Amino acid sequence: MPRKPARHHRLLPVRPLTFSPFARSVARVATAYLVKHHMHDAMQQSAGDEFKEKLKNVDRQSESSEDEEFDGVVQADFAFFDPKPDDFHGVKTLLQSYLNNKQWDLSGFVDLILGQTTVGTVVKLEDDEDNGVFSIITALNLGRYKDHKCITELKEFLLNICHEKDKIGNLRSLLGDEAQKVGLLVSQCVVNLPPELLLPLYDALFDEISWATEDEPTEELRNCFRFKFYVVVSKFYKHKNANQERYSSTDKDEAFVYIKPEDEILHKLSMWSFLFPLQTQQVATHELKNYQLTGIVMAVKAEDISSFRQQLHALINES
Repeated sequence: MPRKPARHHRLLPVRPLTFSPFARSVARVATAYLVKHHMHDAMQQSAGDEFKEKLKNVDRQSESSEDEEFDGVVQADFAFFDPKPDDFHGVKTLLQSYLNNKQWDLSGFVDLILGQTTVGTVVKLEDDEDNGVFSIITALNLGRYKDHKCITELKEFLLNICHEKDKIGNLRSLLGDEAQKVGLLVSQCVVNLPPELLLPLYDALFDEISWATEDEPTEELRNCFRFKFYVVVSKFYKHKNANQERYSSTDKDEAFVYIKPEDEILHKLSMWSFLFPLQTQQVATHELKNYQLTGIVMAVKAEDISSFRQQLHALINES
């Protein structure tokens, strides 16, 4: 059985996928705004005129007024690869704001991700010599890497941003005594990556985790992938009135707008979660005037991943 899914070649709409008409509308505007700025950042980090020109082509198709539906279409040959050292700058760019723009050992974190080749996938353009990375997905055992500076700093960050008394004990447990059973689920992509790629990406990740429990050369390594829990650090848009008693799910505006469609499924399946404020620049659009970009930390049982995969398949296939 191949370790990576087959290459994907299709005409892909650059459009966000969300659960409701309102969220889809808001996310569409945010995507049209964000993709231009993200691509400019990527161009600054990536060498090679050919790759820059490809990003400019995507950029031009992303320009749309806030009053129009964004109907840009990009033809792309995406390919999945095992992480390798050459992906360092591309992966680091994707993860630049992973911990709320905190100054931490991000380079060491990227090195851990790229050093774990049996579990993890990067998405790039097929036959692209410039090595531009469009997505990274992996799961790192928090116990296995507990002595690395980046993991120590990540744990400190999570403990410092958790101000909910009923959650801090659970968080301390997962980051401490239970760490050997906890996988840090890292999934980051360019803003407008086609949602159709989510299925093979997540299927590949969890298949590889399962294979690693049998294929790794030592019992110690095999045990490192026998996760019982996953911790996810992400962000979404939260309505500014969502915490008020008068706010209800029947209001015109939804409480949450998820940037990544899979996050809503993970949020619903999570054992617990907590929010934290972000320093990341807010997207300035009329549709998002009542929303605040907010960080979220979620803890999900490994036994619920089967349900997650089923729900993700249903979401993508029915969209």
